[in-house]
Amino acid sequence: MKKLFLVFLLFIPSLIYVAAQQAHINLDWDPQKNKENLIPFSANVISPEVFDDHTVIFRLKAPDVSKVLLTGTMYVGEEAGKQVPFTKDNDGLWTLKIGPLVPDIYLYYFIIDGVKVVDPNNSFAGFAAMPPFSMLFVHGDGPAFYDVKNVPHGAITTHFYHSAVTNGEREMLVYTPPGYDNSKKYPTLYLLGGSGDLAQTWYMHGQANFILDNLLAEGKAVPMIIVMPNNQMVHRSHPQHTDLTFKLVEREFKEVIIPFVESHYSVIKDRQGRAISGLSMGGRHAQYVGLNNLDLFASIGILSAAIPVDQTPALKDPDINSKLDYLFVGAGTHETRPGARHEVLHNDLVKLNVKHEYYIGSRGAHDLITWRHLLYYRFYPNLFRNLKVGK
Repeated sequence: MKKLFLVFLLFIPSLIYVAAQQAHINLDWDPQKNKENLIPFSANVISPEVFDDHTVIFRLKAPDVSKVLLTGTMYVGEEAGKQVPFTKDNDGLWTLKIGPLVPDIYLYYFIIDGVKVVDPNNSFAGFAAMPPFSMLFVHGDGPAFYDVKNVPHGAITTHFYHSAVTNGEREMLVYTPPGYDNSKKYPTLYLLGGSGDLAQTWYMHGQANFILDNLLAEGKAVPMIIVMPNNQMVHRSHPQHTDLTFKLVEREFKEVIIPFVESHYSVIKDRQGRAISGLSMGGRHAQYVGLNNLDLFASIGILSAAIPVDQTPALKDPDINSKLDYLFVGAGTHETRPGARHEVLHNDLVKLNVKHEYYIGSRGAHDLITWRHLLYYRFYPNLFRNLKVGK
């Protein structure tokens, strides 16, 4: 009996560290690699299955449907919007193999008999202010810059508050860096989502907190507080959305969000200690709110977005460069072409002699592949560099 018990104990370590495909035990960097050939809980097939050669197999058990297609953010540039057909076997199992893909996190949908839906067997799904989507994790040879690594981590706190601007209850997420200390003062980045996003988007899908954790561990960024509010102020399908939203989000910041944050956290309460940034619609909000309130913000990040310079007249101020610590305009490779909004803004800033960083990078388009890249490689590392943080 003792020998049998010893043998059992010897097997325990290997059992502890085995992770199955879509197991949701650890925050794995390769969560869709098939390690035990176990079907995800409540699913009927394994989908997606990601291989070390970066190819992917999707599966769907649906004998009664007539057509299944795949579309997603893996298709960019000339392939943007591409829809790839599955094949069906005699048992009603639809399969599709694609790749190899560049390692990254992709969003995708199935189109089943003309209806765009999530992959019903994939336990990684996202949500926002739009219908849910499925997530595909194509792993590389180790954790990527956006993955959870064995480094010190910051904390995410969700706050619920009443807004007199929207006359309702709202929420915001706040990231505090590892070792946050109330006796020290930290700069604050207000980070906004886009048209289809919510307060959770940058955290759940943009990996904004893990990216900063990794940069801090690498000594490449300044410890900061990140506030991720909900910048949906008017129903996105409202016919006057564009006309109404900018003034409302400006009011929400000045009347509610900034006062709330600065009464609850140990932050630097001057313009040098505040930055505002956002993606897509959030980038336009950041440009509008930031440049129209340079008494509040000295740093602004505009990601895959822009509004005409006439809507931010401060850019024509001959002293504008002395009022900006850091102005960043960035976008993805596959969304940049002559006439793109961010390209037009960059050219206008050059004509006005406004000092700024203009960066086009990533293999993405107008998607989180691009925005994660911009955070890690440019915006976070260059933010608050002239501040003495922690005093």
